[in-house]
Amino acid sequence: MDGNAADHRHQSPPPLLPPPHAPWEMASLPIPDELLREIFLHLPTPADLVRASAACVSFRRVVADRSFLRRFRKLHAPPLLGFLSSLSPHSGFEFHPAVPPHPSASAASAVALAADFSFSFVPAPATSDCWVLRDIRDGRFLLVSAGRGFLGGEMVVCDPLHRRYILVPPIPDDLAAMVANPGLSETFLVPRGDGHDDEAAAEEETSFRVMGMVYCEANIISFVFSSSTRQWRAAASRSWIDLLDGLLWSLEERLFCWRWRQYVYGCFYWIPDWEYEMKILVLDTRSMEFSFADPPSEAKHASSNDITMIEAGEGKPGMLIRGYEYGPFDHIYTIWRNNGGSSSQWQKEKIISPSLGCEYMGNGSMGKYLVLNHLGNSSLEPGLYMLDIKTLQLERVCASIVHGFAYSNYPPSLSSPTISSDVTSFVFVAKLMRLRNMKNGL
Repeated sequence: MDGNAADHRHQSPPPLLPPPHAPWEMASLPIPDELLREIFLHLPTPADLVRASAACVSFRRVVADRSFLRRFRKLHAPPLLGFLSSLSPHSGFEFHPAVPPHPSASAASAVALAADFSFSFVPAPATSDCWVLRDIRDGRFLLVSAGRGFLGGEMVVCDPLHRRYILVPPIPDDLAAMVANPGLSETFLVPRGDGHDDEAAAEEETSFRVMGMVYCEANIISFVFSSSTRQWRAAASRSWIDLLDGLLWSLEERLFCWRWRQYVYGCFYWIPDWEYEMKILVLDTRSMEFSFADPPSEAKHASSNDITMIEAGEGKPGMLIRGYEYGPFDHIYTIWRNNGGSSSQWQKEKIISPSLGCEYMGNGSMGKYLVLNHLGNSSLEPGLYMLDIKTLQLERVCASIVHGFAYSNYPPSLSSPTISSDVTSFVFVAKLMRLRNMKNGL
């Protein structure tokens, strides 16, 4: 019996030892911030970055770094959050957020709660009883006093997400004197450039430019306000009396024909509203120079409402021309691509035919996407859709039909105070976001 006990003790297994790399040992190894930055830069969407930043304090520290966010924004375009529309200057504004299953639906919901799209934080204009929305770009809104032209009106650039604004000073008298017998005018935001170094990128992140164009006699004269210098300066001008001679009865009618401003790859395009002898007015925002471009032959027989500039890829502009096959809602779209060199070197790319019941929204395109208001049928719900002209995939953005300005921005956690003023409402926004997170159990 004692022998069996001795044998049993001899056969007992040795005590268990932890493996050389236990889970708790691996978890204690810190990931260098440099590696975290590279990992986070490859996240597919800004929403993914927001979720990653909520995982732990170290992740949040990396994501909140301004230099990292500038790199992320350079690689990832801001998500489309929705559209802002207004029926009249006195009816206010209505924000139409992106809805599921659109990938920006969650961020759009947060912005709809946090932002003030009534612009109640902006002082009322002295020369009018209300503001009119003129443009949205880079998360900023340009408001002008109702019923006033560029030379006599007030302007403000604001950020409704953070409730901040800058009142744009009036154009100086010496610059205004350059315009003799001013006629029609328009005001819009010029896209900001891309800083090549960190300091330049930081400055671009907080700056903006406003451009005013005045049509006078035989010329078009433009001025640019820079938030960096807080000053107006004379910009590009162009004389076109010889080019347009004989096309219409009066110069005022000629100038009024360029009504639809569209933006593609660093250039603004104005499509004229007459047929034959069509010339497209082009403004290169990098050189701030005007030029005229020849459209493809098919465009010379189309209305300006049926022509949309698009991004055709590889930095080359494209033109999408709408035609009618059998009726007003049976559209055929022909895509042309400009291959560079001469402005007349257009090549037909493809012909597409979206589903029946689509009413084209005359607000231009968004990059490579065509904006469509769908009236609804047995297979698609009514609402605003984006059509990818490369893949021909339709994606529903808004639940209702909308005619207005597209609003793209980063989610609140990635947004920054882009416009300075004496308005200090960040505490309010932060509390609002915390309340939303508590409501959603975050």
